Amino acid sequence: MASLFDPLIAGALHLSNRIVMAPLTRNRSPNGVPGAMVETYYAQRASAGLIVSEGVAITQQGQGYADVPGLYEPAQLDGWRRITAAVHAAGGRIVAQLWHVGRISHVSLQPGGADPVAPSAITAEAKTYILKPDGSGEFVPTSAPRALEIGEIPAIVQDYARAARAAVDAGFDGVELHGANGYLIDQFLRAGSNRRSDEYGGSIENRVRFMDEVVAAVAAVIGGERTGIRISPVTPANDAADPDPQPLFEAVARSLARHDLAFVHVIEGATGGARDFQQGDTPFDYHALRNAYRDAGGQGAWILNNGYTRELADAAIAAGHADAIAFGRAFIANPDLVRRLRENAPLNALEKTTLYGGGEAGYTDYPALD
Repeated sequence: MASLFDPLIAGALHLSNRIVMAPLTRNRSPNGVPGAMVETYYAQRASAGLIVSEGVAITQQGQGYADVPGLYEPAQLDGWRRITAAVHAAGGRIVAQLWHVGRISHVSLQPGGADPVAPSAITAEAKTYILKPDGSGEFVPTSAPRALEIGEIPAIVQDYARAARAAVDAGFDGVELHGANGYLIDQFLRAGSNRRSDEYGGSIENRVRFMDEVVAAVAAVIGGERTGIRISPVTPANDAADPDPQPLFEAVARSLARHDLAFVHVIEGATGGARDFQQGDTPFDYHALRNAYRDAGGQGAWILNNGYTRELADAAIAAGHADAIAFGRAFIANPDLVRRLRENAPLNALEKTTLYGGGEAGYTDYPALD
């Protein structure tokens, strides 16, 4: 019977345990460049079997929040090289979460003050984080997006592929595509944000097309064995909505099975909220989702996420419902979370006021057990 602390092979990724550090936006990379403070933060948490980095913008157009890192400028890549080297020196494994936010952005963050792009010109009922003239941050409503022309889509697919190649060149062990939480890939998937009438909209097959093309392009340049993806079938995050998510995401799972991925990372329920949240008329069946993936030939590690305790994680691994479990905010306050879980030690309390932006406080100063 597998344990949370057993090693795991996920494609080309050899993990020392099955505890994954989930991606966590912290807004501490001015001008999109991750610096020494970010290096310390990730190295402190290298005991995780796998670190999934915070969302990393693939282009400036993909940026949606102030002071989040990118993968498209030389200084950004240099910063990530130091970080990945530090994680590896501490015995860890780290993948970059590739991020295009689509409509969850603001004109002040876009090249030339342009409108954000999206599958359809539908403004999200959501907020993003920008900097005020005095340098402090604030949350503001997202800007109205414009609909992507069909001729623009192939270039964005290739932006993902270029970012994946850059990530591996910068020392990452692989990438996770951000297909969750109402960002661009998720926007194409969901009927609530995709009203297109061309080959990227309408039917489930058409709405899955953009994701499938991105996965194929990334796997072609770095290998499916170094590629994962994160999905969130029912989360309402960033105004994500679909009236019938079960058939949609089972189609997603079957599509992913064709690409020989390292892992699929599934958020259960509302991201950061209720695990039993549902969209549509019936509760979402996560076992059916996994079965759809496995029945279609998918071999990647199955990672589950959202509100897991040590007890829930142990049960999911032991029952074979998951190959690994991702923990989010617990890793913020507990750099040695793996040890604390192993020893059933108390966890540090999270300081919510320092989650986004700022300096070392609430970032690298949480104490380890010793």
